[in-house]
Amino acid sequence: MDVGSFDEIAAEFRRRIEQTVWCTLTTVDRRGRPRGRLVHPVWEEPTGWLATFRHSFKEKHLAVNPYVSLAFWDANQEQVYVECRATWVDDAAEKDRLWDLYSEKPEGYGLSGFWKGKDDPNYGLLRLDPWRIELWSVTGLFERTPPQVWRSGD
Repeated sequence: MDVGSFDEIAAEFRRRIEQTVWCTLTTVDRRGRPRGRLVHPVWEEPTGWLATFRHSFKEKHLAVNPYVSLAFWDANQEQVYVECRATWVDDAAEKDRLWDLYSEKPEGYGLSGFWKGKDDPNYGLLRLDPWRIELWSVTGLFERTPPQVWRSGD
């Protein structure tokens, strides 16, 4: 079931990402093959943020194809699928803000275990701009309830 506005699914989206936290992020490599890995984004709905190592396979993959897919799946068999355009953010003020936001958000954590500080050249920040978000569940499947799907205007 398509929804007209993100606000219609915002509370349920927040509930699910806070209880699941980790998700699988899939990129496409330079040869067109999918590559998944576990990541821990934080959200300012509907925008997501991912603190990650700047010089990684993700960087190489995103240089060719900036689109990613995130899949959250919890023990209650509730899923969130988020299809996004990923953009590297190199602005120091924004990176500083997100460094702090990571430790403030319920689904976040401190980044100092990964990087020496906000100015560490290996600290990378990805902005995740969803073009499609789907909320689904196994219960919904058996009840023949369609998933809730939000699409951006892009």
